[in-house]
Order: sequence, then structure tokens, then C-alpha cells
Amino acid sequence: MEKIRVVIENTQKTVKIPTGVRLLMRRCCHAVLEMEHFEGSAQVDITLVDNQQIRKYNKEHRHIDAVTDVLSFPLGENGHYDVNPENGAYMLGDIVLSVERALEQAEQFGHSLQREIGYLTVHSMLHLLGYDHVDGGLEAVRMREKEEAVMSSIGLPRGESYVLSPDEKGRRR
Repeated sequence: MEKIRVVIENTQKTVKIPTGVRLLMRRCCHAVLEMEHFEGSAQVDITLVDNQQIRKYNKEHRHIDAVTDVLSFPLGENGHYDVNPENGAYMLGDIVLSVERALEQAEQFGHSLQREIGYLTVHSMLHLLGYDHVDGGLEAVRMREKEEAVMSSIGLPRGESYVLSPDEKGRRR
């Protein structure tokens, strides 16, 4: 991997973004691409939103009228991506992350907002690269293993104290 350009836009005012979170998100993106042995330069756009905004995106793009934590909009398929003509970088896609929901989940799972945002960034990056967990099974297990490997590599491994709620349907943080 040559270099990654991560463009982060904060459109919400509900939660103050802690110092270092933008750097953490960039590190997460880089760590995923490094783990996946991604060749060439890449670009990812991340928009930080509140619950109301992500609900609107979720309804508009997935026809689900509910708040979610993060949405991924891949621009590539089967390892083929559009190229940004200005810088030659592969445009992997867009990530829309609800900071408000991330804060709620951080409290629910008993860890920091930084760890939750890092996890959601890693999770979405894997989606941008074609990984999926919707149907469960082996693909979901592989995705979880990769998430935890990246989180450990950046110093944010899953702790023993995280408690899953019944509505998490097997999702691990």
C-alpha cells in the first residue's frame, strides 16, 4: 500500500469529538489496508453524523427506518475501484458514522468512545473491501476475526468486560 487519504467531515454537533479521534480513524483505515495487503494509494471519505442524520441515510439507502451505528457505501466491486483523477488513488467508498450512537454503544459495552469509533471504522473499512456479515456463517466469523486482529494491532483489543445485549445478534465489539 502506498498511501491512504482519509477525508473526515463532522456534520453533527451532538457529541464533542475527543482529541485524537480523527488520527485514530486514519490509523484504523491504514491498518485494515495494511492487513489486507492493499496495493496502491486509496481514498476513503468519512462523515460523522448524529442519530437523526444516520436514520435518514438508513431509510433513504437501505429502506430501514431506524438508527444504526455506521453505514458503508463501497465504490468498488470484486477488488476493482474507481480512480480519483486528481491523485490516482483508488476510491474505496464512503463511511457514515453516528457519533451519538457510538457513544451510546461505548457506554453499553463498557469501553471508551475512541475504541467504539475505532471498531466501527475498521468494521466499515472491511465492508468497503467486500467483506460482509449479514448472512452470518463463515463469512461473518472471518470478518470478526479480521476486526479483532486490526483492533489488537493498533492497541485496542477487545476486553473481557464487554457485555452483549440480546439485540446485538452475535455482534462483538
